[in-house]
Amino acid sequence: MFKAFSTTAIIVFFNFLITFIYFVCSTICSLSVTLTICLVKLMTEPTLTPTALSSSQTCLTSQPIKASEIDPLFKYELAKLSGSEKILHCFQCGTCTSDCPIACYSGSYRPRTLIHLAMLGLKDRVLNSDTLWLCAACFTCSDRCPQDIEVASVIRVFRNLAIEHNCIPQIFKDQINAILETGYAYKISEMRTKKRETQGLPPLPKCNTKNLQNILKTINLTKKPKPQTEQL
Repeated sequence: MFKAFSTTAIIVFFNFLITFIYFVCSTICSLSVTLTICLVKLMTEPTLTPTALSSSQTCLTSQPIKASEIDPLFKYELAKLSGSEKILHCFQCGTCTSDCPIACYSGSYRPRTLIHLAMLGLKDRVLNSDTLWLCAACFTCSDRCPQDIEVASVIRVFRNLAIEHNCIPQIFKDQINAILETGYAYKISEMRTKKRETQGLPPLPKCNTKNLQNILKTINLTKKPKPQTEQL
């Protein structure tokens, strides 16, 4: 009986030892994989580091604020527009930025910062920000905002105001001009058209650009904004 008990104890001990060794090895492997992924991200995505913020974001937040830049009524104007009615409820918790998939891979796009600048009345900085156009409209920020602010809609309002003030990145201007001229977002070269003919492909459909021009005739993409004079 004693011999049988000893044999059982030895088997249990070895099972425990094997389980413990497996647990330790798996933990070490998991940690090594995690560290490897972190190192790869640090090497391939330098924008994730706090010191690698882009010049656009730095310009938005680090430049001294002049009295002439502040529009104290801007936030109240936003509160009257559809989509940004609850902007005054924002208490800058940062949930929109921490959950934003674009902010995870961009050192410049920060929805919280854009809203904060708007609340301060820095209208020109918000509308002239290049990062304003990085929003993917996934509505993650809107779904997780504790104040039920439609953050994605607020960004859309910013974009609409930027268009009204002719604060549009050149790439979008080029695309809009191409659509007005040809009906396509990118101009198709004659070489490509001839190549389609040689390959026996049908011609590309033509767009009624006159209708597009009539719809968008109120948008003046070539008008330059008037320079603002500093007010004391």
